[in-house]
Amino acid sequence: MPVIGLCFILFLVIIAVCAPIVAPYDPTQINLDQTFVPPSPGHWLGTDYLGRDTLSRIIYGTQVVLTIGVIAALLMTGVGLLMGLASGYFGGLMDQLLMRITDIFLILPALPLILICVAVFGPSVINVILIIGILSWPPLARIVRAETLSVMTRDFISAERTMGARHARIIFRHILPNVLSPIFVYAALGIANAILIEAAVDFLGLAPLSVSWGYDLSIALNYWVRGAWWIAFFPGLFILMTCLSFFLISDGLNKMLKLEQ
Repeated sequence: MPVIGLCFILFLVIIAVCAPIVAPYDPTQINLDQTFVPPSPGHWLGTDYLGRDTLSRIIYGTQVVLTIGVIAALLMTGVGLLMGLASGYFGGLMDQLLMRITDIFLILPALPLILICVAVFGPSVINVILIIGILSWPPLARIVRAETLSVMTRDFISAERTMGARHARIIFRHILPNVLSPIFVYAALGIANAILIEAAVDFLGLAPLSVSWGYDLSIALNYWVRGAWWIAFFPGLFILMTCLSFFLISDGLNKMLKLEQ
């Protein structure tokens, strides 16, 4: 199953990179003579209320989804990793302070707070990425802290300290390689979570993206009851399959890393 998920993500990456080549139409091209065309040879996934090709919009929407998901996940991983390493390594007052900050972020309701921040700071792609990344790191920080505390009890760490090794050497050369396993697993989940949040923000119209799966879903709500089921079905299907693929990859990484231990 993880292989299936990986193959689907690689497929999305390929069509995102080659979107100008593989997309049959301009995703923003309006053709009022071709509105609500069902899936057909001319438009494989049909057209929307403005005659825009659904397949082309999904292909170009892949660029948005993967870009926001990956960048937000990288930001989340970086913040969570640094917080977890610092908390677990230095301990004491530093540990208590960082964990209390983590607890505060952990109890915050992510989606409502994201909607508030987007409304306050403005609907932009950068704001959406920053907010998703900043609010998603607490679980990873706790995981990294627990792994760091476990590594700190090992003999080679005591030997390094006895030899007078610097903190940076101990953290990045000895502790970090031993805590990477859960980071990879959680990063895959983080991408899926970021994609879901981005779709929700687009669905509510709080991001300036005219070509995205979430935006197309929000538009489709006004027309699917009229029989134009394909406008909502295909963007929703791709969101589901993309998130499911990252979940499968995460599960596969988790099982593989457990076998190696």
